[in-house]
Amino acid sequence: MRIEVENIKCGGCASSIRKGLLEIEGVDTVAVDIEGGVVEIQADDTRRAEIAGRLASMGYPEKGSVQGLKSAGAKAKSFVSCAVGRMDSE
Repeated sequence: MRIEVENIKCGGCASSIRKGLLEIEGVDTVAVDIEGGVVEIQADDTRRAEIAGRLASMGYPEKGSVQGLKSAGAKAKSFVSCAVGRMDSE
C-alpha cells in the first residue's frame, strides 16, 4: 500500500517511520520516499487504518487529513520523531 504523508524532511524521519511501522504486526517492509513524501508499505490491507494512525501519532499524517492547529501539532511531533530517528541511525 502507498500512503502520501506530511512532514517528511530527512533520513531521521524515514528511520523513525520505518521503525514505528515495522512494530505493527503484519507489516513486512517499509520504504520511505523522502522527496516525494510517500511511504510504501507491504502489509495486510486490513492494517491500513492502524498504519495511518501510527503515522499520524508520530507526526506524519496522511496528506490532507489534518488542518489548522492539528497540522501544527503534527509538525511538532514530526520534529521529535525526526530527532529520535537521527539518534537511532548514528
